[in-house]
Amino acid sequence: MNRTARSFRLKPLLAPALILIFGILAMYVLASLRTEPPKRTPLPKVRLVETTVVHYDTLTARVVGYGRLTSAQPVNLVSEVSGTVQAGEVPFQPGQSFRRGQVLLRIDDRQTRLNLNSAKSDLLNALANVLPEIKVDFPEQYPRWQEYFDRCDFDTPLPPLPEVADSKLKLFLSRFNIYKLYFAVRNLEIRLEKHRILAPFDGAILSADVRPGTPVINGARLGQIINLENLEVEVPVPTADIAWIERRRPVILSAEGLPETWAGVIRRVGKAIDPKTQTVPVYIGVSANPGRDLFQGLFLRADFSGRTVPHGMRIPREALYQEQYVYLIKQGRLAYRKVEIARRELNSVIITGGVAPGDTLVTEVLQGVTPGMLARPRSTAVLERGK
Repeated sequence: MNRTARSFRLKPLLAPALILIFGILAMYVLASLRTEPPKRTPLPKVRLVETTVVHYDTLTARVVGYGRLTSAQPVNLVSEVSGTVQAGEVPFQPGQSFRRGQVLLRIDDRQTRLNLNSAKSDLLNALANVLPEIKVDFPEQYPRWQEYFDRCDFDTPLPPLPEVADSKLKLFLSRFNIYKLYFAVRNLEIRLEKHRILAPFDGAILSADVRPGTPVINGARLGQIINLENLEVEVPVPTADIAWIERRRPVILSAEGLPETWAGVIRRVGKAIDPKTQTVPVYIGVSANPGRDLFQGLFLRADFSGRTVPHGMRIPREALYQEQYVYLIKQGRLAYRKVEIARRELNSVIITGGVAPGDTLVTEVLQGVTPGMLARPRSTAVLERGK
């Protein structure tokens, strides 16, 4: 009875146990029948880079410098006479432009003009006294001296004295003080001219120290003017670049924000090196384009024409490693090559050897690469994706 009851209690547990055992056996059987998939070998990573094909040609070196435009002929105006300042033909104010020959300022000349007319009167009086004597003693010379007397007046400059070859006539004229009176008149005429300040060139007034009505004395400063016909730029050039400049070729000048360019010529090259910057000043004469003014103090960029390199190639600075090496792509892998450098420029380098024409040269900065690494030109990869 007890055995029968125990058997009755075990029957509900037997079925789940059998199902569990059967499931485990089936799992092992199925696992033994499954085949392992083949393991994939990872493909090597190929670096895509910017490249260019090596090609040698005749190149012109580039030399770039910067400088400020100034007048090559600033002039300080100083009074050589005394008097009261009067207005000229243009307002005497800073920034005012003027043309060659215009009157910039006048200085009261009434006293000098009266002294000049008085001296002319003395000369005419002496000529009037000597003419009758010349008519008697030197009749062949009389018409010339009579004509000269008729040409003299108080409103025009004194004409030059007739030439005298006869020593006796010269002595005769000296006795009547003709030469002394003549040169006294010429001296006052020159002094009268100094009462007008004339513009010696086309230019502009840089500073004005006096105004109309201001009394001035001999030696007083009146102002400063600059010559706009004679402008130049002083460009400091590194000593290493001086030898690369072709001095007979034009220089192209430009200013940031202005569309115009100006042609310049190298006028002279300094003979002293700035000890702080190790540069040599190069002075460039500038010609303004018609219809466009150049301003004093304008900051300009100067592009010099350099010497030619007969067999060279210009590559970007970032293509150079350790100042003398480049990367090539050889049979799909990076190769390290030493190159021959002819010149280093601001953003580029001119090479003349070390790589062969037709080689594929890497032109971008590479980081974390070594020679032998797989690489492809980026342009080739783009073309293949587009097919």
